[in-house]
Amino acid sequence: MADPYQTLGVARGASEDEIKKAYRKLAKELHPDRNKDNPKASERFSQVTQAYDLLNDKDKRARFDRGEIDGDGNPTSPFGYGQRPGAGARPGGGGFSADFGAGDTGDFSDIFESIFGGARGGGGGSGGGFQGGFGRRPQPKGANVPYRLTVSFEDAARLATQRITLRDGKTIDLKLPAGVESGTQMRLSGKGDAGPGGNGDAIVTIEVGQHRFFTRDGDDVRLDLPISLAEAVLGGKVPVPTVEGNVMLTVPKGASSGKTLRLKGRGFHKKGGDRGDQLVTLMVEIPADDADLTAFVEGWAGRNAGNPRARLGV
Repeated sequence: MADPYQTLGVARGASEDEIKKAYRKLAKELHPDRNKDNPKASERFSQVTQAYDLLNDKDKRARFDRGEIDGDGNPTSPFGYGQRPGAGARPGGGGFSADFGAGDTGDFSDIFESIFGGARGGGGGSGGGFQGGFGRRPQPKGANVPYRLTVSFEDAARLATQRITLRDGKTIDLKLPAGVESGTQMRLSGKGDAGPGGNGDAIVTIEVGQHRFFTRDGDDVRLDLPISLAEAVLGGKVPVPTVEGNVMLTVPKGASSGKTLRLKGRGFHKKGGDRGDQLVTLMVEIPADDADLTAFVEGWAGRNAGNPRARLGV
């Protein structure tokens, strides 16, 4: 795999926010739903997701920056954990450091045996035959497999459990995390491709769907609520939809269009454990061609009282 920094188009010193922003931009452009006739875009989407998966993991990113692993997360050095031969470690020593001069004599196999439980080969000779299993390169795991999961607006706000079908046909129920939003990734350990060193992971990227009348504002949910002229003038309780179902909202007397009321705890779950609110903006609807209303306003003594646009300077 190519350099993950190059794949995402960011500098090596990029911050977490810069990496996340670059990934979201590319993921949006390369989303399979937007490129159904472009298989190369799907392949590129997989590469971008894998690059983000590595750089989003602080430990993996640090190991990549030190040259210990490649862009697929596999070790780059056959001498174990990034050590170089001749730098105080025997080739294949797995980190064991021992420098012996030319004049040193002794049974090295005894040393290795006491530390690692190794064996001496053949009829009790003093040297050869040590078999400590050194020099074996860790076997790579299978590739991570990216998935996209579209979650409805209400389910994301409620953190409703989602079911995803893996490409082997098995299904898994996912519990959405607090603070979920489009671009949120969930890792399913061991649910990726098989490999000599074990299975890779499944990386599920969440896409929160749009709603026909709710909109999201951070952790809050916004709604424009139509009310009648009578409800605006006289006030009273009116039904309001929320992500949890309908509730009753008290409209104050003399309410105007644009007035915003707050329903506590009816928004999205926050990472800190609290929950956002629902902000309801009232929209007064005036009936058209109502003869009685027209006659009332024409005879209303206060129809020309005050200037509602005075604050605009007109």
